[in-house]
Amino acid sequence: MFEAIPHRFLVPFDGSFRVSKAETRSPTAKDKKTEKKRLQKSVERIDELQRILYAHDSHAILLVFQAMDAAGKDSTIRAVMSGVNPAGCQVFSFKKPSALELDHDYLWRTSLCLPERGRIGVFNRSYYEELLAVRVHPEFLKYQRLPDPMGPDIWEQRFESIRSHEEHLVRNGTVILKFWLNVSLDEQRDRFLSRIDEPQKNWKFNVQDVEERQYWDQYMAAYEEALNATSCSSAPWYAIPADDKPFMRASVADIVVQSLESLGLRYPEVDPETKSRFDEMRTILDGSP
Repeated sequence: MFEAIPHRFLVPFDGSFRVSKAETRSPTAKDKKTEKKRLQKSVERIDELQRILYAHDSHAILLVFQAMDAAGKDSTIRAVMSGVNPAGCQVFSFKKPSALELDHDYLWRTSLCLPERGRIGVFNRSYYEELLAVRVHPEFLKYQRLPDPMGPDIWEQRFESIRSHEEHLVRNGTVILKFWLNVSLDEQRDRFLSRIDEPQKNWKFNVQDVEERQYWDQYMAAYEEALNATSCSSAPWYAIPADDKPFMRASVADIVVQSLESLGLRYPEVDPETKSRFDEMRTILDGSP
């Protein structure tokens, strides 16, 4: 079974994680050029490891990204996965549930998008929205038509359901890595302003994103509880500083590389019977047009 890679940004498994102490800008970050070189090295290695993953055909990788708006989820996913063969990578973004999705339990829509063995799946937001946005806005629960929408233990039940869901996936060969991109309130404001001021970024601007800033403290409390309740050795959370995008992207890529390498996968060996016919096949191919 996969075991979490020890890392300075690993969310501990003992419930001691505190958002107030989590870094949003790392003091060890290098200049942009250096961080881009670090990222490129990891991207090339991810591509190589994904090909081995595909050939081995016993594991899938699931990368989960959660963050406040403007933290850089889209750009990080694009940067980290930029070198991977598109056939070996699947990216899904989960926004407001559709009517069909609301007619199922909240894990249904993400379960349909899980990566098969040999591929890397990426969730841009995920079932964790049920512990974050829905926790901050419990009125969303009425749309889910639950038998007891505000039962006294609903959040603990959801923690338990998600832990069990991830345990099941891990037991069946899925490696789960979860990244919280931790952007500061000030940096988020600056990024929203750039979306207003720069015409090429206007399309990114959403009035509702700004309105959600009034719930910042509630979101931070929800993140703290969710990460503490669901970070474990087999499905770890990593709280990545997000105020410096080049550092953030390189750090995520490094963790993906280290986790893939820890699996110890190798290209499969050809069975002796097949290998014994290589010379015969070579002779046939050499003599063919």
